[in-house]
Formats: sequence, structure tokens, C-alpha cells
Amino acid sequence: MQLYNKLSAKERAALIDEAGEDRLTLSFYQYAKIGNPHLFRNHLFIAWDDMEVLGRIYVAHEGINAQLSVPAKHFEAFKSFLDNINFLKDVRLNIAIEQDAKSFLKLKVKVRDKIVADGLNDDTFDVTNKGIHVDAQTFNELIESDDVVLVDMRNHYESEIGHFKNAITPDVDTFRDSLDLIEEDLKDHKEDKKLVMYCTGGIRCEKASAYYKHKGFKQVYQLEGGIIEYARQVEQLKLENKFKGKNFVFDHRRGERISDDVISNCHQCGKPCDTHVNCANEACHLLFIQCEECSDAMSLTCSDECKEIIALPYEEQKELRKGIPNSNKIFKKGRSEKLKFQRKA
Repeated sequence: MQLYNKLSAKERAALIDEAGEDRLTLSFYQYAKIGNPHLFRNHLFIAWDDMEVLGRIYVAHEGINAQLSVPAKHFEAFKSFLDNINFLKDVRLNIAIEQDAKSFLKLKVKVRDKIVADGLNDDTFDVTNKGIHVDAQTFNELIESDDVVLVDMRNHYESEIGHFKNAITPDVDTFRDSLDLIEEDLKDHKEDKKLVMYCTGGIRCEKASAYYKHKGFKQVYQLEGGIIEYARQVEQLKLENKFKGKNFVFDHRRGERISDDVISNCHQCGKPCDTHVNCANEACHLLFIQCEECSDAMSLTCSDECKEIIALPYEEQKELRKGIPNSNKIFKKGRSEKLKFQRKA
């Protein structure tokens, strides 16, 4: 019985090209009490591998967080499978605004301590005691009020390329960094202000809203379905789009265009740009913003040093990589000393 992905990304991409069939990129999450995450993980992998589902899925005692690519022909079977799991029946599926058949090239279902790493060790904190969910229209009305504080619960490399107007965008690298920082900054408004939050698809706000209620905030709201669902409702209902720029996504697309505004800059020349790339030097792999001109000039690398390395024979590059672990430092793009045009704090 196959319980793990066996094909490389290159092999899977070739199969997708050969099939020539439509695929749907989507995401969903649900907080729930899962008694045996490992058993549940295997159940998901067996069923989804059979449906040719690809993606990145995290399972924990506190629930599930999934970003997926599903063959359009198997979508109804996929939805029926979810509906037959009690806590996933009628779960909201966030369908991507921009579709790409190669958004994911492997099926990875992993068991984690938590589906959203928060750094919290508080047994009295109830993640299900969440804030009030609001739709796009209500959200638009709320954020125009004087008694509202609007907070972006995403990381700096996400908000840098797109965010709602007048939003507080914490300069943080991880979700866990933002929780205490935001509470400290807004501690004087626990009683008199409405705390309104948003994120990509809603999962971080779900936990954050419960956390801030636990910390004494009286009026806590979150954008239902996050930016992904907001963009869909804006288009469907012809609402005013108050989001500027791109929505960062955690798959091969790296971003979805929500408005025509370009609010960020190339990290190498400073030209207006919001295209994320990873440095072509596999020992670096830094995530940063690079325009087409710099991409051509730098061969998709972040620095002269990395450009020189990728010009070496592949075996030499492998030798240079030995013993050098990659880490989430690849996301510290705005602060990397390698970049000529760094984000100003």
C-alpha cells in the first residue's frame, strides 16, 4: 500500500502535460479534535493519491490545513469524500482566482504538532472560541469606521506585495512573531476598538481571533475565507475592491493578482515589481522580488556570489551545498544583506 509520494516534481509535471486536463487549485482548513492524526493522515493519502490529488496538507490533533490541486474530473468525488468526514462536511473550499495545473507537483500529507505554528503553550486557550466572521460587503463597511483597527495577520513578504488600505502590516517573519507584537501594540484598545483581521484563506485569523478574545479584546472580527474568498465575492457581487496588489500564495504560482496596483519594488534595482522568485542557487534559494530585467541580468539569482556559483558544474555546486541546511531564513528577503535594494523598516 502506497503511503508516500514516489514521483519527482519533474516526472509529475510531465504526466500533467501529457494528460492535458484541467485541474483546480483550492484550499481549506478546519479546526477539530483529531484523536489519531497519523491514522487520519494515511486515510487521506490513500484516498487522494487514488484521485490524483496533489498538494501540501498538514494534520494535527487540532485539525487540518490543506492547499491542493485537484483534477477537475475528480472534483465531485473529492467533495463527496470530504462530506463523508463528519467535521469536514460542507467545509468551505477556497477556489483559487488564478488557476495553474502545476500549482503543486507532489502530494505531501504531514502530521504536525499544530496546523498553524503559534508558539503557544496555554492549555486554557480555546481555539474554537473564535471571532465574528464577516463577508466581503460587511468587511468593506467595517474597515471604513473610525472605531476599527485593521490588522494583516500575514508575514512581511506577503503584505509587501499586497494588502488592504489602512491596514497595520506587522514586520514579522512568522505568524507566532505577530501574536504578542500585535497584542502589545493594541493593548490600549481592547475595550474601545473593533479588532478586524484578515489573512490569505482565514486559518491564521481563526486562531488569532480566538487568541485575542482570550487576551481580553471585546470586539473581534475576521474576514471570512480570507483574501481568496474576498476577491471571489468582490467579482461576483461587483463590490468595491479595497485590496491593493497581489495575494501571496504558498504554491508554485507564488501570487494571485487581485488588483492592478503594484505596491512593491524589485529588491535588486528598485523598479516597481511584485514578482517573487527563489534564487536559482539551490544552496541559497532566497525568496525575493525580481523584475524581468534583473532576472535576465542575474540569471535568476539574488547576488553576484550566487550567480557565480550556478555557473559552476553541477557536481561542484553539490559539493558546495554539503552540510549547509536550508531554513526559513529564505523568507527573510527584505532583510538579506545580499539584496541591493532592501526593504526599509
